[in-house]
Amino acid sequence: MGDETSPAPTPMGMPPCVLRRQDKRWKSVIIGVASGTGLVLLALIAFLVFNKFKCRRAQMLEGKYFQRNRGQLLQQLASQRADVSEKMIMTLQELEKATNNFDHGHEIGSGGHGTVYKGILSDLHVVAIKKPKMVSQREIDEFINEAAILSQINHKNVVKLYGCCFDTEVPLLVYEFVSNGTLRDHLHVEGPISLSWDDRLRIATETARSLAYLHSATLIPIIHGDIKPANILLDDTLTTKIADFGASRYIPLDKSGLTTMVQGTLGYLDPVYLHTGRLTAKSDVYSFGAMLIELMTRKKPFDYMASEDNILVEHFATLFAEGNLSLTLDPQVMNEGGNLIEEIAGIPVACVKLRRRERPTMREVELRLQVTQSSRGFKANVNTVVDSPLHRDERIKEGLTSRQYSMEEEYMLSARYPR
Repeated sequence: MGDETSPAPTPMGMPPCVLRRQDKRWKSVIIGVASGTGLVLLALIAFLVFNKFKCRRAQMLEGKYFQRNRGQLLQQLASQRADVSEKMIMTLQELEKATNNFDHGHEIGSGGHGTVYKGILSDLHVVAIKKPKMVSQREIDEFINEAAILSQINHKNVVKLYGCCFDTEVPLLVYEFVSNGTLRDHLHVEGPISLSWDDRLRIATETARSLAYLHSATLIPIIHGDIKPANILLDDTLTTKIADFGASRYIPLDKSGLTTMVQGTLGYLDPVYLHTGRLTAKSDVYSFGAMLIELMTRKKPFDYMASEDNILVEHFATLFAEGNLSLTLDPQVMNEGGNLIEEIAGIPVACVKLRRRERPTMREVELRLQVTQSSRGFKANVNTVVDSPLHRDERIKEGLTSRQYSMEEEYMLSARYPR
């Protein structure tokens, strides 16, 4: 009788209440796993959708930037009756791969206009890639201006532009890789010994030759606008390569200059250009003169003050007129320069004259540097440029030779030396 009324046995002899609790736990676990899996799947789907949207948006922006930047470049080139090869156009992906996504370890230099990275292209070509530091219409204009100018220049002493990337808001520029740093790096080293006097003269001559080419041998004259040792690259043989054409400008054939927003570096900047905004070939001449003084003194124009309100170029010219150059010359130049020092020193003194008409042209500077370095036939060769401002400058001790100057020079002089 008792066996007929007892409850049916449960698995493992567990009471029904225990089994019900276990069923609830398993259901909770299953629901939790399913919910978690669903959330993960939803997050994954959302990520994929967002990533696809982001990639699509990036592609659209790249396309937009490409069309705008390439169009602006072609428009500028068309105004100069020039063109750019399609082979020069590179993709952002190609340059990211070349620099490991612009890794800091690839950085080789930095300036006012951008950061320069060393890169290796898919064809194993080593290049330098300039990436802008900031995004602004001014940066866009300057990078496109530099691309337009360099794409039309072919000179062994001017850095070669290999290509450009239009996929970013500000274009990226790709140059030949120049392996040995800048003239500034080599000149301003620790210790008493720097570049030899012969190397300094050769670098100065190569720089003068390339500037003369830009001013008078290109289809449309080009003013560099920012000549200084930091913009003179040197290769393994210390051959000169002028770089950084962001501030450069074309000068129309029917004009001697143009008025533009002042750019450049204090100490090397033509005072007339600084005060009037009028850029001419003689602005490059002034900058070259300041750089040549730096080569002879190993002093930087922008941080050297001989006395109050007396910058290096003025101090150098004063000492030259007094016959006291030894007070400011680099001792290494004194030891190695010999009897060429006075001849060479007269060149930058002429270049940094306040009145532009009294400055020589870069072609005259180039000829004078070549002539001064030749040991024989010097006197005969000098006569070929005897009427140039350089030779008038040999009479510097006589003081100012002319009271006739332009309105812009009068303005500059009156601003600098108030009556």
